Amino acid sequence: MRHTEMSERAVDSKEVSNMQRMQPGRKPRIVVVGGGTGLSVMLRGLKELPVEITAIVTVADDGGSSGRIRTDLQMPPPGDIRNVMVALADVEPLLEQVLQYRFQNGNGLAGHNLGNLMIAALKEITGDFNHAIQYLSRVLAVRGRVLPSTGQEVVLCAEMDDGSLVKGESQIPKAGKKIARVFLEPEQVQPLPEALRAIEEADGIILGPGSLYTSILPNLLVKGLPEAIRRSHAKKIYICNVMTQAGETDHFTASDHVAAITRHVGEGFFDVAIVNRQTPPPSIMKRYASEGAMVVEADVKRLESFGCKVIADDLMQIETVIRHDAAKLNRWIVDLVHAT
Repeated sequence: MRHTEMSERAVDSKEVSNMQRMQPGRKPRIVVVGGGTGLSVMLRGLKELPVEITAIVTVADDGGSSGRIRTDLQMPPPGDIRNVMVALADVEPLLEQVLQYRFQNGNGLAGHNLGNLMIAALKEITGDFNHAIQYLSRVLAVRGRVLPSTGQEVVLCAEMDDGSLVKGESQIPKAGKKIARVFLEPEQVQPLPEALRAIEEADGIILGPGSLYTSILPNLLVKGLPEAIRRSHAKKIYICNVMTQAGETDHFTASDHVAAITRHVGEGFFDVAIVNRQTPPPSIMKRYASEGAMVVEADVKRLESFGCKVIADDLMQIETVIRHDAAKLNRWIVDLVHAT
């Protein structure tokens, strides 16, 4: 081989990235993108495994304590960030209860979450939302990094199938209409440089589990984030929800979830889709049906038509509510990332 050819190969970014992954003793770097309860449940198990975690979290929430703080203090909502931080924190159970405590009484205080107020106070002290998150992360001994997808205030909007528009993350599921697309106002919000860097250096990028239109897609609407994910040489994995969500993904199959993401960010976004194939007992199904939810069908053949590998497994953990079996899910994630 000529010297010039060797030089060109030596600077090839993909080969450099692969060489870095093969360094002995280095933990795989995993970036998770989303928000909501499902993501937090998964992270509680993932943090116990030998991986480096960066969570990129939505800041589109406008309901409850987060919405009030957002309006009163003109800052991004802290709720989803708080949940992820608590999931990754290495703290005593009592301190976790304190961080998640919601005041029941008090003029102006009732309904507020203490963890949200702590993030808001730190933002006022430091002058920067991300600085507040990083400072509290150190105090809580968070295993990994938690980053907002953007440091700017955004409003999540939805265009419905009938052409009507709905503004506000909390209002979208209440509209009672099929969602055609979601978008941010303003549209030209910028991602955090740290988030772009984490994506560039990742060995695995995980999207989900979480609310499709209100937890996952808001992150992918931040200019630069989906482009960075596409450029990354990491294994890109989508984890589909096990149950549909009333007012958001009614009657959706697994492939309908992927189709919705494809409409927003283009084809070929994932390498792997992980879907549940397990069915809960009829009594549980009946209870969820009364709430407008049903099991997401694992329609594997149509999923494969989107160009991704499909892993279908029994992934339900059935207790008082249905959640992903986080231990099994995390084993799949680590195995897939190690195979990159």
